[in-house]
Amino acid sequence: MRNSWLPAVIIALAVAVVPACATKGFVREEVGGVNTKVDTLGGTVEQTQQRLGTAEGRIGSVDQKAEAAGKAASDARAAATTAQGAADKAQAAAGAVGGRVDAVEAASRRLIYEVTISEDQGNFKFGAAELPDEARAALDQLVSKLKAEPATIYLEIEGHTDNVGPTEMNERLGLERAEAVKRYLYEQHQIPLHKMNVISFGEDKPVSPNNTRDGRAQNRRVVVKVLS
Repeated sequence: MRNSWLPAVIIALAVAVVPACATKGFVREEVGGVNTKVDTLGGTVEQTQQRLGTAEGRIGSVDQKAEAAGKAASDARAAATTAQGAADKAQAAAGAVGGRVDAVEAASRRLIYEVTISEDQGNFKFGAAELPDEARAALDQLVSKLKAEPATIYLEIEGHTDNVGPTEMNERLGLERAEAVKRYLYEQHQIPLHKMNVISFGEDKPVSPNNTRDGRAQNRRVVVKVLS
């Protein structure tokens, strides 16, 4: 009777130990699985970081290329502006040289008479090349006189300015005034273009001192010379 309880104790201990061992094994399996997932996730994060680093490098390269392209475009615009300015100056210089060459050829002709259109007569205004009504009327009178001249006449049209402003600007303004007279004679009175020559002297040949208002007004003029 004394030992009848021993089997029961052994059975009870066995029942208690088996679940405990099973629980530890389950925990080890679950922890192992979690560790595997963590390792996998860590590898994925590392790969993502590598991809992000590569993408950032590419973005940086694109930014550099875009910046270089923008600078190249800016440089190209500046070069184009400089080239256009040089072309405009070259064209103006060529026109002035051509006009002076034609003037030299015209110098061998005989002067019959000349007509002066100036601001002091109510014509060209300061800084302007447009023909006012007074100037048109003076040119109309000139054409009436030309009808009595031989058909071999030749017109030399000189543009002049005062000395206010840069020399290059005055030379260009004088040429514009002379061209305005030539265009009017051609369009309104059909004077052949090959019988007219324009030249700008700018501020180089004043007829009055430029230190007075009236003097400057007289210097702003166009002179039409009728040559045979």
